[in-house]
Amino acid sequence: MIKQHSSGIVLAFFIIMAGIFFNPFSADADEFHWGFKKATDGIPPDAGGALNALLEKHGAIYKGKPDEKIVYLTFDNGYENGYTESILDTLKKEDVPATFFLTGHYLKSAAPLVKRMVAEGHGIGNHSYGHPNMANLSEKRMEEEWTTFDKLLKDVAGVERTIYTRPPEGVFNDKVLAKGNELGYRHIFWSIAFIDWHADKPRGRDYAYGELMKQLHPGAIILMHTVSPDNEQALPSFIQDAKKAGYAFHSLDDLVMEYENVHSIFR
Repeated sequence: MIKQHSSGIVLAFFIIMAGIFFNPFSADADEFHWGFKKATDGIPPDAGGALNALLEKHGAIYKGKPDEKIVYLTFDNGYENGYTESILDTLKKEDVPATFFLTGHYLKSAAPLVKRMVAEGHGIGNHSYGHPNMANLSEKRMEEEWTTFDKLLKDVAGVERTIYTRPPEGVFNDKVLAKGNELGYRHIFWSIAFIDWHADKPRGRDYAYGELMKQLHPGAIILMHTVSPDNEQALPSFIQDAKKAGYAFHSLDDLVMEYENVHSIFR
């Protein structure tokens, strides 16, 4: 009987220790892959206590206030596929701001569109220069990815530097967030996304529209990819119908200002 209890105690000890050392939500984990259960019924998703605490530590944001019908449009642009001009036309017609997270390749290959984004008042986010796994880089290489992008952006569009950054494929760790803060960057994640980056596998306008409307919630940061014809086709109806449902579209600058105001109360 004693031996049985002893064995159980030893087993429990090793399970606890394994949980400590291999917990995927540990701040010292090699890397995190951003993701969570999709929002439904207008209820914002929750990344969980551990990830929420990690993001809070570094001022990273993935959603706004849950009691205000405000949403924030963001797009990731790794390369141009012919749909961004139409997306910009829609944003202009509907008077909706957006932030475009670009790569170095996009800056070099689609400079006229970048200049148009800036001229029409949209934000430019830093999606890194070469789209690497940032969590695998040294701090020096992280800095090079962000600052090389910024230097090219200044040459292309006259923007002095970016403030908002988003890790390629949502892969990050504590060191990425900390180094970004040190250099003056704030990480912006998202609370609404769907599979829309396979340019050669369109699923149709209704698919994109349906995903956006099903996941829509107050404070949503929406991630879309401009390579998708589905998004180009769905965007006008989505914006119009979200507005009819009482939603307003604000910029990331508005979101960050709100975030700072709320958190200043607790400092």
